[in-house]
Amino acid sequence: MATPNYSYEKRQKELAKKRKKEDKLKRKAEGKPDDESETSDAPDESETGLPASDPAP
Repeated sequence: MATPNYSYEKRQKELAKKRKKEDKLKRKAEGKPDDESETSDAPDESETGLPASDPAP
């Protein structure tokens, strides 16, 4: 039985990650919004650490 080639799998994963990053940079350079991001101006919980519905102190 053949042994798995982990270095090949790792390299393919790295190439896919690099390709995805380059595509994202290309989209940003063209001025198109990302598929995953929201277009709202209000900061969400992950950016401020506070829930978006609470007013800032």
